[in-house]
Amino acid sequence: MRLQGKVALVTGAGSGIGRTTAELFARESAVVIVNDIDELAGKETLQRINTAGGQGIFLQADVTDSDSVKGMAEKAIEAYGVIDVLFNNAGVSGVGAIHELEPEAWDRVIRVNLRGVFLPCKHILPYMMERKSGSIINMSSCVAEIGLARRASYAASKGAVLALTKSMQVDYAKYNIRVNALLPGTIMTPFVEQYLQNAYDDPTAAIEAIKTRQLSGELGRPEDVANAALFLASDEASFMMGSPLYIDGGVVFGKDA
Repeated sequence: MRLQGKVALVTGAGSGIGRTTAELFARESAVVIVNDIDELAGKETLQRINTAGGQGIFLQADVTDSDSVKGMAEKAIEAYGVIDVLFNNAGVSGVGAIHELEPEAWDRVIRVNLRGVFLPCKHILPYMMERKSGSIINMSSCVAEIGLARRASYAASKGAVLALTKSMQVDYAKYNIRVNALLPGTIMTPFVEQYLQNAYDDPTAAIEAIKTRQLSGELGRPEDVANAALFLASDEASFMMGSPLYIDGGVVFGKDA
């Protein structure tokens, strides 16, 4: 019951890491506000939470649209009066070197991955500031710290999220609001599985090649990231402020000679 008495909003909670985290938060006694642009996927997550005995609601919103996010924040406050935890999880991938990318593809990744963090923070922070309490978790990536071939737009967006996290912490520490970032490695989510199927002639061989990046020799699981998010959301992380938390199997700091 590590989140007992807390209300947590998880963006992009319709699948993958977002769904797994929303379910974990609910099992740890949080009331969970499930957000996704995909209504069917989001409602399925809520149904899974309810079936397991958890509590929450689904609020559909596009995290790149200011009015949509503002409306979501207002509905959440109307329903529960507070938002204690904001997990900015929604995001998209982007593949290609700079010279290969069309401007529209670049803009989409930056819009979802960076604007999709900015807008929920913008519209939810005032409620946290009023109460002088809150935990914000931003989804960055280990590619914010390393070079990875043909990930220009994704790396730029996630590097910006990490920098934004640190800057936000300076602004909001005086309100007792903690802002931290998660930096996962390659996590085997349905999205990644679909990408591998579509992008590689031999997905199995691609998975084995990707595994070699990690010292662990394995890909991460959504549960690995969800457990890290749970720690940052809980009072156990009260002394973590503006910090990157790596869940990468040793990608960033390790190299097997």
